[in-house]
Amino acid sequence: MANLELSPKQIVAELDRYIIGQQDAKKAVAVALRNRYRRAQLPQEVREEITPKNIIMKGPTGVGKTEIARRLARLVKAPFVKVEATKFTEVGYVGRDVESMVRDLVEVAIRLVREEKIASVEPKAKEVAEKKLVDGLFSARKKNHPELSDDQIRKDLAQDLNEGKLDSVMIEMDLPIQPKGLQLGNIGGNNINLGDFMSNLMPKQVKKRKITVKEAYEFLTREEANKLIDDDSINAEGIRRAEQDGIIFIDEMDKIASKGNSHGPDVSREGVQRDILPIVEGCTVNTKYGNIRTDFILFIAAGAFHIAKVNDFIPELQGRFPVIVELLSLTEEDFKKILKEPDNAIIMQYAALLGVDNIKLKFTDEAIGELARIAYMENENSENIGARRLHTVMETLLEDVSFNACGGHPDVELVIDKKYVVEHMERVTRYMNLKKYIL
Repeated sequence: MANLELSPKQIVAELDRYIIGQQDAKKAVAVALRNRYRRAQLPQEVREEITPKNIIMKGPTGVGKTEIARRLARLVKAPFVKVEATKFTEVGYVGRDVESMVRDLVEVAIRLVREEKIASVEPKAKEVAEKKLVDGLFSARKKNHPELSDDQIRKDLAQDLNEGKLDSVMIEMDLPIQPKGLQLGNIGGNNINLGDFMSNLMPKQVKKRKITVKEAYEFLTREEANKLIDDDSINAEGIRRAEQDGIIFIDEMDKIASKGNSHGPDVSREGVQRDILPIVEGCTVNTKYGNIRTDFILFIAAGAFHIAKVNDFIPELQGRFPVIVELLSLTEEDFKKILKEPDNAIIMQYAALLGVDNIKLKFTDEAIGELARIAYMENENSENIGARRLHTVMETLLEDVSFNACGGHPDVELVIDKKYVVEHMERVTRYMNLKKYIL
């Protein structure tokens, strides 16, 4: 169940753990999320009148637009899909249908609900799976230990199973054969898979295979869990969750903005806008799980908006995105923070990766400052790709270490200081200095 009870300040604090800066955007999404909780507390007749206030995020690439929306959805366990507006084409042209974004959201919502239901019945499913495995392994153990009683053998098997002592033991099991997928394409707004359709009509085919006890335990647990849950109730709850809690993030929105021309590619762009409009306004979309209303889905659109402007959208679409927030380009100080402060800080990621090969990375503050300066200058002198530039810089910096590390040695501590950064980034900095003189 989505947790919408967090206050806007708590939501922003959680987003701050992963995303540096961009407070205006964080506040906007935090308020939108809190309004969902407020709406849910109202009487039904009032609730039906209140729709989400959709958001447009303006800002260059790599400043956190997608990450804010994704972290927001993860925070409250809400169904979330990210789509690119450029993938859609006007009705009548070959390409993706705009309604597919809503169907994708329903698929995500049903998967979320299914995972929750399976987690809730997993203890019971594990008991049944354990009993089946113990029964299957009993005769072999009895043959090897005829002096033990049947109850003792079963008890010992259950204990060994739970302690993982039997994980690598090979056993033979009847496993279902997965039907080969044969897509019939889009029929009635849904992609039909002939393999799935036929497998529902015909009895399940099985094949004997040798697998480990660990794999068998996982398979039997999953199979028993599926028997304990009701698909119809999962589908109904998934559709309800997608309707009430779903978030659709439409990236590259500026690429479908037309500038009022009535010829050329702008005609198609405006057509895509008109196709998206009813989805955002609120309509009913047919899915293979049932109909879903889009009235209460939160739409977050994003784009750089360097050339096109929000005003270039058709007026009806502009009116459906009343909240517009601007995300700022990242500064040198932002880069320093991104490198070391978030819970998933880039330096921590690289240290963890190389730690696998017994290399203990440590960065001095001067080294972090120099890396931030290089990343900032690279963005200034060439294409501004935001925080993604840090990955380019870090890959260049650690290329030799990553290539030579093999793990066949005791722990090695590698301190990255400013001198190390300057020496290993010399090629990049020399290129940046040369660009100053190229007209």
